[in-house]
Amino acid sequence: MASPAAAPTPKTEAQQIVAALITRARAAQRVYEQCTQEQVDEAVLAAGWAIMEPGRNRALAEMAVRDTGLGDVDDKITKNHRKTLGLLRDLKGARTVGVIAEYPARGLVEIARPVGVVAAITPSTNPAATPANKVINALKCRNAVIIAPSPKGLSTCIALVGYIHAELKKLGLPLDLVQCLPAPVTKDTTQELMRQADLVVATGSQSNIRAAYTCGTPAFGVGAGNVASIIDVGANLNEAAAAIMASKTFDNATSCSSENSVVILDGVYADAIAALQAAGGVMLDVAEKSQLQATMWPNGKLSSAVTAQKASRIAEMAGLQGARFESARFLMVEEVGTGPDYPYSGEKLSPVLAVYRARDFDAACAIVGEIYAFQGAGHSVSIHSANDEHILRLGLELPVSRVIVNQAHCFATGGAFDNGLPFSLSMGCGTWGRNNFSDNMSYRQYMNTTRIARKIPPRMPTEAEIFGDYLAKFGS
Repeated sequence: MASPAAAPTPKTEAQQIVAALITRARAAQRVYEQCTQEQVDEAVLAAGWAIMEPGRNRALAEMAVRDTGLGDVDDKITKNHRKTLGLLRDLKGARTVGVIAEYPARGLVEIARPVGVVAAITPSTNPAATPANKVINALKCRNAVIIAPSPKGLSTCIALVGYIHAELKKLGLPLDLVQCLPAPVTKDTTQELMRQADLVVATGSQSNIRAAYTCGTPAFGVGAGNVASIIDVGANLNEAAAAIMASKTFDNATSCSSENSVVILDGVYADAIAALQAAGGVMLDVAEKSQLQATMWPNGKLSSAVTAQKASRIAEMAGLQGARFESARFLMVEEVGTGPDYPYSGEKLSPVLAVYRARDFDAACAIVGEIYAFQGAGHSVSIHSANDEHILRLGLELPVSRVIVNQAHCFATGGAFDNGLPFSLSMGCGTWGRNNFSDNMSYRQYMNTTRIARKIPPRMPTEAEIFGDYLAKFGS
């Protein structure tokens, strides 16, 4: 007699919530998959206009700052606009439907295919710009997307999705192409979304990135930022200081691409410090440095109270008084070490800059290497220099995926209108940062490619063609 089948395990509440979203997303994606390239590109523009329309952009920026307590409204408006406009520029004309490439000599035809339902994990630091970026890339490749915002960013995400739905309605497309986890956003629902989706694209805390990589679903996650900037002998110091100030203070340093340390060569150290001070930096003395450290890292952990706050506000919290702190754009501390015992050497997510002095360029590279051994390996490095040999050395020797030359780092590393990097708010950090890619995340991470292979004339080489030079040099 056959034994009775075991009763199915009841689904948890998180599983039920996510399963309902996934079911709706799959139904919408099956309809959307039949769209032409023209229709897909219209959907992309619809999602872009949802965040770029000036009134909605401002509403999203104000809501983001109000509800997360992070960043600056005007800077978020700029970020929402520029990052989305740049992404739309990059996507214009890109083929993601049907045959996208043919190589007759190789007998190959490439066809773009959607991945299905994308789980988009997004941070509180960019609760509108990052979800919009992921939605646009997902739609470009005929996917549905479900956003898992940070709990603080939920209100902004819900508003953004509402704006996107308003635009999709104009095109007659299914609204369930773009969804958001409902309140309350929990670790359980976020992790369940990762498990049930077809692809995970994750930006945010390293705990979320680790969860993405271990959820069992194919995933793209990004590494931690902790950008160091080198000021070389021969650099234009005023331009370097202005770029560092602009990058370090933009949106109160919410970006993972904001400089956290500056390594200045001894030959220009005094003049570079003077230029940074003229740009709005305030150098703390030893006692002030200790006082600020106690405020920023109570019990050895970076305090969320200082995250993405203005320099004057952080100084006030630390009890640092005087006119120079009231007008400070960013705070500077001289540092000599790296690692857990030197917390200023890590990512600070605030307009606070660690300053290192290097005797020469070799020493500067060594300091940056030590910083990245502690935190930030794989992300990027900044250099202000006129020395092409030094610039190339950074790309050849340091564990970084990007070398940003003579630019404001947080504007440049995620793509800019005056450099060739793709616009993105998610930067892969390669194996150095425990990531499986080292590019700026783009639409290419959101699609599958099918290849048709036809017979071509044989291209089989002789052994002599392959081994001839080797055997002539080393013998058989």
